[in-house]
Amino acid sequence: MFTGIVQGVAKVVAVRELEEFRTHVVALPEGLRQGLTIGASVAHNGVCLTVTAIEGENVSFDLMRETLRLTNLGAIATGQCVNIERAARFGDEIGGHSMSGHIICMAKVVAIEEAPNNRRLWFSLPEKVAKFVFEKGYIGVDGISLTVGSVRSAGDGAGVEFSVNLIPETLARTVLKDRPLGDWVNIEIDPQTQVIVETVERVLESRL
Repeated sequence: MFTGIVQGVAKVVAVRELEEFRTHVVALPEGLRQGLTIGASVAHNGVCLTVTAIEGENVSFDLMRETLRLTNLGAIATGQCVNIERAARFGDEIGGHSMSGHIICMAKVVAIEEAPNNRRLWFSLPEKVAKFVFEKGYIGVDGISLTVGSVRSAGDGAGVEFSVNLIPETLARTVLKDRPLGDWVNIEIDPQTQVIVETVERVLESRL
């Protein structure tokens, strides 16, 4: 389990490509390596990955076909950075919201609004997940626990667009500060919201 509180960013120092499979190696700061073992779970841009090798500061992770299909990690190149969060431990403070590290889809950056000391980003979502997004609800964006600011219909009539407001601390600690228009972010829907919506849908369908 993760909390959506990104603990830092790490640079990808190597990428090894195979058919529908890749291994990427990140340079983890010392503080994020403490107690880390092979088999441990670490979230990269919100994606739960398993440690496969540790060589000093360089830590390796394997990305399977489904991960490459559903997330932005398949487009990560050497020298780029990813958001990092170690798995939560029993007794840790939950500063964000409970997250599984299982990405449901990607969303495109469609607008960036700048203001003193903060930034608002707008993202487009496909219709299939639009029903899970509500104003003031939780959402995971590249592994960051954020509150949905506003929701509106997408300009093309398909799906929705939603906004998040980023404070200076979030911009300083995560890769969202570097996301340009047209870039893609990983999306994890709040699991509690997803369960409630799907349960209500099943109950209503059973009454028809």
